[in-house]
Amino acid sequence: MKIKLLLTCLGFLAGAFILALTPARAADAVCYNCPPEWANWGQMLKNIKTDLGIDIPGDNKNSGQAIAQIIAEKASPVADIAYLGINAGISAASQDLVAAWKPARFNEIPDGLKDPEGRWWTVHQGTLGFFVNVDALNGAPAPACWADLLKPEYNGLVGYLDPTSAAVGYVSSVAANSALGGTLENFSPAIDFFKKLAANGAIVTKQTSYARVVSGEIPVLLDYDFNAYRAKYTEKGKFAFVIPCEGTVSFPYVMTLVKGAPHMDAAKKVLDYLLSDKGQLFWTTAYLRPAIPVEMPKDIADRFLPASDYQRAKAIDWAKAQAAQKVYSERYLAEVR
Repeated sequence: MKIKLLLTCLGFLAGAFILALTPARAADAVCYNCPPEWANWGQMLKNIKTDLGIDIPGDNKNSGQAIAQIIAEKASPVADIAYLGINAGISAASQDLVAAWKPARFNEIPDGLKDPEGRWWTVHQGTLGFFVNVDALNGAPAPACWADLLKPEYNGLVGYLDPTSAAVGYVSSVAANSALGGTLENFSPAIDFFKKLAANGAIVTKQTSYARVVSGEIPVLLDYDFNAYRAKYTEKGKFAFVIPCEGTVSFPYVMTLVKGAPHMDAAKKVLDYLLSDKGQLFWTTAYLRPAIPVEMPKDIADRFLPASDYQRAKAIDWAKAQAAQKVYSERYLAEVR
């Protein structure tokens, strides 16, 4: 009996040892900065699995973290593709981190929204504003202007992503700076604004914070329209998107093919899929404006703020903005944080 028990135990141990040595199933492709809670990437990754049979795990890096990881892995790349803010895409290209490759519908993307050599190209765009959990404002009205965020009634209620790391954080700085009279050569209005916002109890985060707004932990977040509309039309509670009275900016998000991608063929299929009619129309259901001019379904278009509100979004030279980011980040770290 003891021998049988001993043999059984040894069998279990051997099985466990074999399982420990068996590698987990690898992903079919790896995307850096494809966060399931951002821009409904979670559903897009499911669609890719269903339609292409390619399994891509979600990834919660921001643009800056994605680039840092690609640099660290440059000798032996892990990522195949990366989803980045346009400024980060320009930076990745300048550092020779991404391959020059043009997806099937590259020529249909408007000029200014793609690198001529195909090192990055826009997949969709969003407009920066205030993502508001109205129920969490302690009775205060939804803020209408940048200046409102500095009022005492919003003390400790306003959040934004770190502008030295996350693309949306830097876009928030560019938007505030532009709206408050600054230029890409003069970020003093943004520095002054964020210093005052810090004194008013600002919440600074490094990661996508959709869930923290929905829960009421961050009642007002400097974020994009697509996240606010998603909450407004899919979550319980009262949510709003506000384009500030002084103005704002719209911002393209781009895809890149990592240089030396280990799953190159699968990665290219995914990148083509994201620009297909089905892929581009999916982004509209996530309240994003697609890169390729496809008609937004009327029931979706009717959920956006009026076009007159969007006229307050100013055009920005994002290549120039990217060149200015380092100097701004240094000032922000020295003067605000």
